[in-house]
Amino acid sequence: MKVRQDAWSHEDDVLLAETVLKHIIEGSTQLRAFDEVGDELNRTSAACGFRWNAVVRNRYMKQIAEAKKERKERKRAASFSYYPQMRSMWTPQPSIERMNQSLDSEMSIESVIHYLQTVMHTNAQSPSLQRDNEKLVKENKELESRNRELERELKKIKQDNSIIEEDYQSLIQIMNRARRMAILEDEESLSTAAFKMDKNGNLEKLAK
Repeated sequence: MKVRQDAWSHEDDVLLAETVLKHIIEGSTQLRAFDEVGDELNRTSAACGFRWNAVVRNRYMKQIAEAKKERKERKRAASFSYYPQMRSMWTPQPSIERMNQSLDSEMSIESVIHYLQTVMHTNAQSPSLQRDNEKLVKENKELESRNRELERELKKIKQDNSIIEEDYQSLIQIMNRARRMAILEDEESLSTAAFKMDKNGNLEKLAK
């Protein structure tokens, strides 16, 4: 375990500064730089980070700015070096190192311009979106009104159908009673009728 606690020499500070600047230019993180210096000087990365932030960093502010500028130029040059067909086949994904960059990384002017253009485009579309929203609200109200009207018509149709069904059942009952009465009358007429047999042996109904 790295536990060295002796004082930092000028050479140690120079090594720490050069390593951090190298990692900034290469797009790496300061944490990796601290790990590298810690392995070189047999110190913990936490000790290297504390030394950098407390003492060394303030001496190299100009070099840090230049390193960040060089890193930005490298990124720009690398983005223009891709072939068009390669860009269509492969999109570079953000690496873990880029995601873990220190909080003091600068925002590029291109990203600021893109953000402002997006905001302007959104604001320009706001009246159009508002008109579309009002149109949709109006259509929704018309559909709701039409739906209520159809519900009322359906309710009336159901009521009319119920009345027709009741009338139909009443008519069936009347027809059944009439049929039974006709059958009874026929049976009664047959029971009171008189018959005689003619000379050929056929029955003949006699008039009353």
